[in-house]
Amino acid sequence: MVSSTASETPTGLKRRARAINRTLAETYPDAHCELDFTTPLELLVATVLSAQSTDRRVNQVTPTLFARYPDAAAYAGADVAELEELIKPTGFFRAKTSTLMKLGAALVEHHGGEVPGRLDDLVQLPGVGRKTANVVLGNAFDVPGITVDTHFARLVRRFGWTEETDPVRVEHAVGELFPKKDWTMLCHHVIWHGRRRCHARNPACGACPVARWCPSYGEGPTDPAKAATLVREPRG
Repeated sequence: MVSSTASETPTGLKRRARAINRTLAETYPDAHCELDFTTPLELLVATVLSAQSTDRRVNQVTPTLFARYPDAAAYAGADVAELEELIKPTGFFRAKTSTLMKLGAALVEHHGGEVPGRLDDLVQLPGVGRKTANVVLGNAFDVPGITVDTHFARLVRRFGWTEETDPVRVEHAVGELFPKKDWTMLCHHVIWHGRRRCHARNPACGACPVARWCPSYGEGPTDPAKAATLVREPRG
């Protein structure tokens, strides 16, 4: 097992990082965005709702929400009480309702009701930061981006890819290790691994496919049988 990265060269780091990603790709061949959507607007709304919530909870809410609010203008002119009630299960529903209404209005006013496909435009929208923008760009527009959510940030530090904690610096540091074309799928691989094995508490180290390259091996149970009980299978 990798015990330290202190003497690792930049080339060695890049090779190790890419070996981890290749193995995660083999482990999670179906990795994808777990928010359900069919349009850029639906993904943008779902991503806003996912803050302090789970993708599963958001996906339970969005079929009715998307049918009731099919475009940006509908969100802009929404009835506050009705929208709050629909998204209430996702938490922080009052703040999210305000964000969605402002978001709809901004899209109508500045982008003809369409979600823009550029990072600079997306981050100017109400409630949209770089993380949300990169989710939308990568999954709705096929524009490569690195999404630094809590899972991604935790794992890249555990992997020793970077010591940065600021999301933008993490994004740039990790981006230098991989071809740009791989960025979006890299995020899916890492996030799926974080949700299924490399948990914040008790990572399943003994059932980890990339343990040989991980300097944090041993933070969780290394016994294969004990680690196997910690593995969470993908939802259906």
